[in-house]
Amino acid sequence: MTSDSNTAQPEKRSRSQTEKSLDQGFIWLTRILGIGVGAILLVIAMTVAFRALPAIQQYGLGFLFSSDWNPVKEEYGALPMIYGTIVSSAIALLIAVPLGVGTAIFLSEDFLPLPVRTALVFLVELLAAIPSVVYGLWGIAVLIPIITNIGKFLNGNFGWLPIFSTAPVGPGMLPAGVILGIMTLPIITAISRDSLASLPPELRQASLGLGATRWTTIFRVLVPAAFSGIVGGIMLGLGRAMGETMAATLLIGNSNQLSASVLAPANTIASLMANQFAEASGLQVAALMYTGLILFIMTLIVNILAEWIVSQVRAKYN
Repeated sequence: MTSDSNTAQPEKRSRSQTEKSLDQGFIWLTRILGIGVGAILLVIAMTVAFRALPAIQQYGLGFLFSSDWNPVKEEYGALPMIYGTIVSSAIALLIAVPLGVGTAIFLSEDFLPLPVRTALVFLVELLAAIPSVVYGLWGIAVLIPIITNIGKFLNGNFGWLPIFSTAPVGPGMLPAGVILGIMTLPIITAISRDSLASLPPELRQASLGLGATRWTTIFRVLVPAAFSGIVGGIMLGLGRAMGETMAATLLIGNSNQLSASVLAPANTIASLMANQFAEASGLQVAALMYTGLILFIMTLIVNILAEWIVSQVRAKYN
């Protein structure tokens, strides 16, 4: 009896010319869009650099190390704003990274029933939808009185430390850093949780099958496997902290004086531009553009550093 198993195989249909054309068109479209994103970024950088050229020619690299900002005498320096941007962002990450990653682990594991976890995930993501001006107003009404009392305690008991050497006056570096940490928290939490939740379940099963405890599995297997996504979320949060304008402007005090104390008023690059750009003219516009170019370069350096960290971790675990 002859077997007809060969006749049961479906015939392979060759792709039509229309389908091939659509595929090629999609490839070219994505290629054009990718190049377009890079071109837009390059145009923005060149525009800012061109507008900042008079200040670059006038002050050179000394602009980065000068603390003067006097539009009347046309004396400009960005050191206090660079310092304020870095320190306020560092305070924000110091608060948001452990809370965000910890919350992501908590929400990605089955510590709570699924309906409760779903509601908490929605509430965390809802924090990202709150306008920054609302965060700023809440910070003025609620956060500053609390931090002022804490600052008085820190200054009274640890005033010999440079970071607590000034008495709190209300707005300052610490309130701005705390509000930036709260604002970046939902971004870090949401992206870190998605990275952990997207891991294949075989990783957990294999680790538990080898005798690892639950916490060993989380911190030695799951977190390293999702590290690239977690770092991506942290970098997005850092980008928002460095470029945040309204909340920082309301809470940081907008002082161009350089101070090591986190209780003293300070300033950031974004707050400086928001406060002065509307009334600026002449060389002051170029100086503000120069600070914008500095912020652009700082963000670029942060992203390069993040990519290097991710590549090192991948090389270690591969």
